[in-house]
Amino acid sequence: MIAQPKASHFIDGQYVEDSSGAAIDVIFPATGELIARVHEATPAIIERALASAARAQKEWARVKPVERGRILRRAADMIRERNQSLSELETLDTGKPIQETTVADATSGADALEYFAGLAPTVTGETMPLGRDFVYTIREPLGVCVGIGAWNYPTQIACWKGAPALAFGNAMIFKPSETTPLCALKIAEILHEAGLPAGLYNVVQGRGTVGAALVTDPRVAKVSLTGSVPTGRKVYAMAATGIRNVTMELGGKSPLIIFDDAHIENAVGGALMANFYSAGQVCSNGTRVFVQKGIKEKFLQRLKARTEAIRLGDPRDPDTQMGPVVNAAQMEKVLSYIEIGKKEGARLITGGQRAGTNAGCFIAPTVFADVTDDMTIAREEIFGPVMAVLDFETEEEAVARANATEFGLSAGVFTGDLARGHRVVANLEAGSCWINAYNLTPVETPFGGSKQSGVGRENSKAAIEHYTQIKSVYVNLGDVDAPY
Repeated sequence: MIAQPKASHFIDGQYVEDSSGAAIDVIFPATGELIARVHEATPAIIERALASAARAQKEWARVKPVERGRILRRAADMIRERNQSLSELETLDTGKPIQETTVADATSGADALEYFAGLAPTVTGETMPLGRDFVYTIREPLGVCVGIGAWNYPTQIACWKGAPALAFGNAMIFKPSETTPLCALKIAEILHEAGLPAGLYNVVQGRGTVGAALVTDPRVAKVSLTGSVPTGRKVYAMAATGIRNVTMELGGKSPLIIFDDAHIENAVGGALMANFYSAGQVCSNGTRVFVQKGIKEKFLQRLKARTEAIRLGDPRDPDTQMGPVVNAAQMEKVLSYIEIGKKEGARLITGGQRAGTNAGCFIAPTVFADVTDDMTIAREEIFGPVMAVLDFETEEEAVARANATEFGLSAGVFTGDLARGHRVVANLEAGSCWINAYNLTPVETPFGGSKQSGVGRENSKAAIEHYTQIKSVYVNLGDVDAPY
C-alpha cells in the first residue's frame, strides 16, 4: 500500500486538515478510481501558511548557507532512498508510467535539492574599490516566495521551486495543481524530517482563488508559476500589483527541425521523446516537427513503425511505456484537437482515437503529416500525444517558420552538420534549445522561455538572480565633503 499524505495541507512543520474547505477529488486517470480526497485551503489555512512562513523566514535568513545546504542535502538523500514509493504516488497522481516516474520525477527533484545545497555557500557579494572608499554588495533573500505548480511534474516542480528558494534563505509556500495535489505534501514531509525548521516549506491546496490570495498578499515577495500562458497572464498581472518578483515558466508550441543529413533513427527517437513522453504533457515538447523534404517519407515510415510499437497501458506495469492523459477533461480537449486536425486536411499517419477501456483516459499516440503552418494543430498548444509533421526545403525557410509563433519556450535541431546546428539554434527564438537531442533538462542548465512562454529561469546558477536581491553598501573612510 502506498503511503499517502496524512492530510490536505502541510503548514508550520505538520499536516493540517480543515474539512470545511471545498473537496477536491484525486482520480487515477488509468481507471477512473478515486484514490484520495483533499480540501481546498480556507482563509484561515492560508493565513496560517503565510504567518508561519513570514516568521520562519526571518530566522532562516540568519542561518549559515552551508548549514542550509546540509539540510537540503539530507532531504535529497532521503528522496532517493524513497524513490520507489514516491514514484508510485506520482504515477497514481498523474497517470505517468512507473518506468518514467522512477527515473524522471523524484530523482530530478533530489538533483535540484543537492545542486542548490552545494551552490548555497558559494553565493557571495562583490567589492568595488573607489580609491579611498569602497563599496561592497550583499546577496540577500527575497523573503516569502509562492510557488504554483502544474499537474504534469508535481514532484519535480515542488523541488525545482523549493530548492533555490530555501538554499538562498527564503521561505516557500507551494500550491500544487488541484489535479495532482499529493506529491508536494510528501516533499514537505521529507524536508522537515531532514531538519528544515517549521514554516519554511508550506503546502496548501486549492484552485485559482487560493492562488490569487497567496499571490496578492503583501507578505509575499516573489511568485514562481509553472502553467499555461492564459494562467500566466493572470498571475503575472496579480503579482504586478505588488511589484513582486516573478518567474513564469509557461507553455509552448516548440519547433523541432530535422535536416536531411540527420541520423534518421536518432531523429525519430528525438521526435518521439519530444511528443509522447508523459503522454505528450510536457510544456517544452517539440510538437511542430519540421522535416526536410528529402527524407520526409523515410522519416515518416520509421516514425509510424516506432510509434505503433509504443506500449500503452496500465502505468503501474513496469513494461508500460505510455499511460493515460491526466484526466477526462484533458482527454476530451486532446481528442477535439485530433478531430480538428482531420477536418483541416492533415494526413493522419497513425493513432487518432481514444484507446483502452472507457474507464481510462487513454489516447493512442497520434501523428499527422502534411501539416501546414495555418492549421490549428500547428498553432495551438495541445498538451497531449499529438505530433504535427511539417515539411520544408531550406534552412532559412525552416528558421523563419519555426519562429512564426507567439511562443518561445524550446526548440531542437537534428543535423549531421554541427556548424549548421549551432547556426540554426543561434537564430531560433527560444529559451531552451537542443542539438541532436530533446527535452534533456539537467538542473545545472537554465530552463525557461522567451516571448509568451515566460520570464526568468529555473535551475542552474541563473536561479540566484531570481531568489535573491543585491544590497549595495558604500563605505566612506574619510571626512564628509559637504558644500554646506
